[in-house]
Amino acid sequence: MIARVPASSANLGPGFDTLALALSLYIEVEAQPAESFMVSSFGEGSNLLPSESHLGSQVAKKVLGHSNVHLTVRSQIPLGRGLGSSAAFVSACAAAMGSEDPFAVASEFDGHPENAAASVFGGFVTAVSLESGYISNRLPVDPELAAVVVIPSIELATKKARGVLPESIDFRDATFNLGRMGLLIAGLADLGLLVPEATQDRLHQPYRTSLFEESSVILEALLDSGAIASCWSGAGPTMIGFCHSSQAAQVARMVKQYLGGDGGPYCVKELKADLSGLVTTDSYGPDFQPLEVASL
Repeated sequence: MIARVPASSANLGPGFDTLALALSLYIEVEAQPAESFMVSSFGEGSNLLPSESHLGSQVAKKVLGHSNVHLTVRSQIPLGRGLGSSAAFVSACAAAMGSEDPFAVASEFDGHPENAAASVFGGFVTAVSLESGYISNRLPVDPELAAVVVIPSIELATKKARGVLPESIDFRDATFNLGRMGLLIAGLADLGLLVPEATQDRLHQPYRTSLFEESSVILEALLDSGAIASCWSGAGPTMIGFCHSSQAAQVARMVKQYLGGDGGPYCVKELKADLSGLVTTDSYGPDFQPLEVASL
């Protein structure tokens, strides 16, 4: 079985651990029986060596009860950059291995379900963990929505990014985020309603700035380049700006110039919201070709 899923951007400012948007970068996993665990990897993450500690091996044991599988992985999603690479990989792995619920498997591995929900179901999602399991619903997305992402060359481990967050928050900060979250949901459904304040946050972005001090400059550069709103993508260090699709090329060009042009420490990409989510097939054919990959 071959499974392909999109990347995701979680949090989106005020929606900490509850909101995510599927983006048009992809990972594809093909699973075949083997005598032992094997990985053939192309594109992003191709330097990871196969071993029993490999995430793919762990997923195989969860889904199949053993790790005797050969995975062929093709990925456009950079690791450790806040684009949901682990949730996307687990989702694709679980689906390729025949899991009945890749969303639940990926949510369990990730510890929170919003990235997995975006990768599996596509679009703009809200997702939470309930006593009965994980649940996700899709939210409206303006068809003209585009995202310009600034991907730094450095990685930022999610565990490290979570380590700087406070154990408790002020009531006023919670209220602040809830209000902005409403603005964000309305604004992504109708870009005419989107305002810069919609991605403001007091729960995680201010604390994580110490781990990536350039973030403030990049967020401002996105706005100065024409993005309507900007925020951290997941736990970072990728920053994301939202704009009309007709303006995306100009925003990307201007922010690239602002940050020093081509060849610098950042990769700037124009992306769209992926509305398909998980796609599976038994084999490649005219309508489903192997994913084209190239490292950043």
